[in-house]
Amino acid sequence: MDISDLRIALFSGNYNMTVDGANKALNRLVGYLLSQGAAVRVYSPTVENPDFEPTGDLVSVPSMAIPGRSEYRIPLSFSSRVRQDIARFAPNVLHISSPDRVSRQAAAWARRRHIPVACSVHTRFETYFRYYNLSFLEPVCVAWLRRLYRRCDALIAPSESFAQVLREQRMNYDIGIWTRGVERDIFHSGRRDMGWRRDLGIADDVPVIAFLGRLVMEKGLDVFADTIDVLRRRGVPHEVVVIGEGPAGDWFESRLPRAHFVGFQGGANLARALASCDMFFNPSVTETFGNVTLEAMACGLPVVAARATGSASIVKHGQTGYLVAPGAISLFADDLEHYCRDAELRAAHGAAAEQESGAYQWDTINQSVADTYLRLIRQKQRVG
Repeated sequence: MDISDLRIALFSGNYNMTVDGANKALNRLVGYLLSQGAAVRVYSPTVENPDFEPTGDLVSVPSMAIPGRSEYRIPLSFSSRVRQDIARFAPNVLHISSPDRVSRQAAAWARRRHIPVACSVHTRFETYFRYYNLSFLEPVCVAWLRRLYRRCDALIAPSESFAQVLREQRMNYDIGIWTRGVERDIFHSGRRDMGWRRDLGIADDVPVIAFLGRLVMEKGLDVFADTIDVLRRRGVPHEVVVIGEGPAGDWFESRLPRAHFVGFQGGANLARALASCDMFFNPSVTETFGNVTLEAMACGLPVVAARATGSASIVKHGQTGYLVAPGAISLFADDLEHYCRDAELRAAHGAAAEQESGAYQWDTINQSVADTYLRLIRQKQRVG
């Protein structure tokens, strides 16, 4: 059996409704699989006006909007229509990418038919409770996730640091790595545009700190804003550019009234915005890989990030950036101040970051997922 013999049913909680790192990676994976002759069918909630066109065949599953976060939807039912469709498709491997009810039902359907189940883990869901004063629910969430993950034939993690967390949580004993790539023809330091900065009112000689991501509290917006406050109290020369939008946007703007909010940017516009800054600050601890960090590195930016899953596997401390204990405001400020005051240091680390990003090639990375599918099918066949 080779990749052209694969028939993959992929279940996603958000395949193309809104742009995030997980669904961009899934769409790129599907595109690669299709280009290699595999058959893929995707099952996910859909909306009338999605953020982008889906790659491959997409089947809508029943869903409802998440209260207070209507840009996302909760899959509700592995309905008879979906069951009939997947039966006609006749997959030889099932891939689930979120722990929702429909994915759990689909996994049970596959197990009854001795079809291997792979689960890619994209988000540290249990950490979200910390940002909504519900941290006491974190152990409950971990147990709930373990119940699903232990029933899968393999987990696929986006970074070795996150794979280690999954092992420590006893989620599964078969955990592979599916990192992320970066489009080097789009993201590179040559996108730097001083005219774009000047149009924002930023002087050429003032260092710029970038934030990139959805404006939601679990991205560490409070830590980011508190750190910027420290820099201002210290009199460190800097400007802040915020790239992205989201439900916490108004709160973030009120906390950073001097920052430049440029909204959602994509493709070449995103690369220009990143490359036109001087350093990237990512205090989030919820990412399992950190696509935004890799894109910033490809644009030649040194990184200051929380020493957490994802960033810990990408950033080389003291070479391409600095890793700081999560939530350590003064330490984040110390490293950002080093970059703000030392142009040679940030240039050296930025050049090293851009070079390091070249190791993340999409085709090689996506082939590793196909190899996992093939291995699981062979194992299932041997067991009988």
